[in-house]
Amino acid sequence: MPSPLQCATALAALSVFVQLAPAAEPTASPAPNGFRELFNGQSLDGWEGAPGWWEVRDGVLTAESTPEHPCERSHYLYWTGGEPANFELRMVYRLTGAANSGVQFRSRRRPDFDTWGYQADADSANEYTGCLYQHERGLVALRGQRVTIDADGAKSIETFADAEELLAAVHDNDWNEYRVVADGPHITLWINGRKMCEATDHQPRFALPSGVIALQMHQGPPMKAEFKSIRLREFTRNDQTNPTTKSGE
Repeated sequence: MPSPLQCATALAALSVFVQLAPAAEPTASPAPNGFRELFNGQSLDGWEGAPGWWEVRDGVLTAESTPEHPCERSHYLYWTGGEPANFELRMVYRLTGAANSGVQFRSRRRPDFDTWGYQADADSANEYTGCLYQHERGLVALRGQRVTIDADGAKSIETFADAEELLAAVHDNDWNEYRVVADGPHITLWINGRKMCEATDHQPRFALPSGVIALQMHQGPPMKAEFKSIRLREFTRNDQTNPTTKSGE
């Protein structure tokens, strides 16, 4: 049995270790059952992108541009495992530098690793972070907006939160969790558990019912985009287990 002095010494050493230990890196929030991992954390298996741009660094999908290796044209890393229709997608991302990126979904492939479709947008300046974008139409729903688009393209907009106040949930130059729920024509975006925007889109030419998932590397100044913990749960439309409005409201 250790002496009282030995016990006190051990406790003091433990206290110093706890104080000096670095804070744990933010990770993805627990996801309900039914999710599958789209990224194995080790390789680009299941993904396809522009040669020489995407790689796995320390378990993270990474694309980086530098003055010596500039990105002169935006391109995307496609997930090759399917074209989901109704789903919940969760992933953790980090943007560094003058970054502009996003997550494509219900999208179509285009030549030269381009895409066309919806994007859950994000950028380091937070001008577009938390907004729903769509190629050709541009921004469909801004942060804090609830948007409805009819078959002819007429848009009605309701503001449910202040766009700047929503940014309090976003960690600059650090890890954030994006959550996308697509249920029929209804799409909702969250970041770190805070609802950013939602849209109900009935315009047939743009409201694709299914499509590819892809990660964006944007042209322009040097930047780095990183993604990990990419998880997908597909469901039948209007499935009662669909957590569209059960959190983040």
